[in-house]
Amino acid sequence: MGLEKYESKQVQIRRPAAQIYAMASRFDNFTPVLKDRVEEWQATEDTCSFKVKGFTASMRIVDRVEPKLVKIVSGESTPMDFTFWLQLHEVDPTDTRMRMVLHVELNMMMRMMIGGKIQEALDKMAEQIATGLNSAFF
Repeated sequence: MGLEKYESKQVQIRRPAAQIYAMASRFDNFTPVLKDRVEEWQATEDTCSFKVKGFTASMRIVDRVEPKLVKIVSGESTPMDFTFWLQLHEVDPTDTRMRMVLHVELNMMMRMMIGGKIQEALDKMAEQIATGLNSAFF
């Protein structure tokens, strides 16, 4: 097993970092968007759980640095151990750059099978978050 690091591409969000941080630093803020998209979504401010392909996954926020960082780790019931960081850098009040970093324990076979898919998924997730926040009304 080895710890693998994946970084999303940097995306631009045309909002202040504090506004993005306020939304992203609480799992319960995602309930309106995710409750109909994933099975058995449950969330509090610091924890969430849901089902993916029959497996229960859970996460918890373990660190917050306002308005720059949210650090999330996998919960006990999640099949893979991971740490996930959402990093924000405000260039100016209408230009915040966001990057997501994932550290995950993968054996050689898993790395070969899904490593590229993890990178694609991380980039796509960053793009979707940026698109959603650029067009959303808070």
